Amino acid sequence: MKRSRDDIIFETINTTLVTIFFILVLYPLVFVLSASISDPTLVSQGKVVLLPKGINFDGYRRVLEYPDIWLGYRNTIFYAIIGTILSLMLTLTAAYPLSRKDFIGKNIFVIFFTITMFFSGGLIPTYMVIKSLGIRNTIWAQIIPGAVSFMNIVVVRTFYQTSIPDSLQEAAAIDGCSIFRLFLTIILPLAKPIIAVMGLFYGVAQWNSYFKALIYISDRKLFPLQLILREILIINQIDMNMLMTEGELEVIHKRVEIATLLKYAVIVVSTLPVIAAYPFLQKYFVKGIMVGAIKG
Repeated sequence: MKRSRDDIIFETINTTLVTIFFILVLYPLVFVLSASISDPTLVSQGKVVLLPKGINFDGYRRVLEYPDIWLGYRNTIFYAIIGTILSLMLTLTAAYPLSRKDFIGKNIFVIFFTITMFFSGGLIPTYMVIKSLGIRNTIWAQIIPGAVSFMNIVVVRTFYQTSIPDSLQEAAAIDGCSIFRLFLTIILPLAKPIIAVMGLFYGVAQWNSYFKALIYISDRKLFPLQLILREILIINQIDMNMLMTEGELEVIHKRVEIATLLKYAVIVVSTLPVIAAYPFLQKYFVKGIMVGAIKG
């Protein structure tokens, strides 16, 4: 089929914009990776633009030699896995009845859930609730608060309504299939794309979560990776300020270089596992993110 002049202009503009957006997204990732393995002096001087210069792995060595780094990794992996599973269970099961036309009173639940999106008790009341429930300073303080997002429930409900035909559910009901069996054996297997998308959303949120641990957890053995990495940077900064009061300029300069190196190494250490997991979920993510775009 012969392309018109307008089609050619549109494709050219579209390709140019996509290329620009791709560069804008890719460049910071490449720069951080390059800066994390470059000579910190060259990084501070702005000589590292894209490719690494003066290969130096001292930042990673310092981060990985920190005594509690592997404890943080273990805790974060545990929080991410258990938290994602719990969030998926709650989200999938809450969205299904809201997607059914024969669920009486679903509008009341929708209104109730919607209110929680705009109003909350605040930090102090939430802290008091966590404490009264007896889960402060436990693994559940990191998992239960914020385990469900109503926005995600709406997305999953939309997927059920637009991607799973009512005739399929009616046929299963005629064959004597119960609601629970219908949900477990028919709905969930057909919902793999949205499960992958929600799993990615909840998993990334749990992986990056540090504020809940900062407020509710004081036991060092339960610290997630993000708190450990934050501690590495803070300790280094405190040490540097102490040296400044003593006037040890040469040592101060070295500490500044180490701080620069650690900053980029910490970013890579904290984000690399999530980036590595994305390609395995990409095919589901692309399909699931289009929920509601086409109905037919």
